[in-house]
Amino acid sequence: MHRPSDTIRSLYAAFARGDVAAVLGALAPDVRWTEAAGFPYGGTFIGPEAVLQNVFARLGAEWRSFTAVPHEFVAEADTVVALGEYSGTFRATGRSFTAPFVHVWKFRGGTVASFQQHTDTVLVQAAMG
Repeated sequence: MHRPSDTIRSLYAAFARGDVAAVLGALAPDVRWTEAAGFPYGGTFIGPEAVLQNVFARLGAEWRSFTAVPHEFVAEADTVVALGEYSGTFRATGRSFTAPFVHVWKFRGGTVASFQQHTDTVLVQAAMG
C-alpha cells in the first residue's frame, strides 16, 4: 500500500499529463471535494462524477494551459497538505494568472475521502473579468 503522500504526488503528476481518470480513480465514492468560496467553481461536490462535471470538465473547457504545480508536501497520518501554484489563461478573456494554493487531502481506507482548496480567488477572478 502506498503512503498517502506518494498517492498525492502521483495525482498531481496524473493531472499534469491530463490523466483525469487516474485522479478520479483515487477518490472515494463519497469524496467531499471543496473548492474555495469565490473560486469560479466554488462549492462542495460529493463523489468523483460531481468532481469531474463541476471542476475538471470546466477547467478543461474554460482555461488554456491550467496547471496546479505543488512545490512542497506536508504529511501527517492520513492527511497530506500540498503547497503550490496555479496558473492558466482564461479562454474567454485571454488573460493569464498565477496564484498560490494550499490543498488539504484526507484519506480513509487508502482512498481520498476529502479535498479542501485554499487560494487567492481574487487573482483567478481578475483573469476571468
